[in-house]
Amino acid sequence: MENTKYEHWNNPQPPQEDNKKWAAGLLAILLAPFGVHKFLLGYTKEGIIWLVISLFTWGTVTGLLGLIEGIIYLTKSNEEFYQTYQANKKAWF
Repeated sequence: MENTKYEHWNNPQPPQEDNKKWAAGLLAILLAPFGVHKFLLGYTKEGIIWLVISLFTWGTVTGLLGLIEGIIYLTKSNEEFYQTYQANKKAWF
């Protein structure tokens, strides 16, 4: 008989309070030109690049990309978002 305590020992679940999916998704949609979602997830270099692109395009390019990125964030499961963007640090899409 298998002990359920050790059933997922190699696939740890993310701490619920550490998952920033909703905050990052909403910030990406609402404040896209400012790149706040990048800074929230700890991507400082990418956030600065996002701001520079936003300055040169007056926020049009980053506004559209933020909308797309926010939708991608919000359609992922909590586990998939955590593993992709917080644990593995995938900065772009």
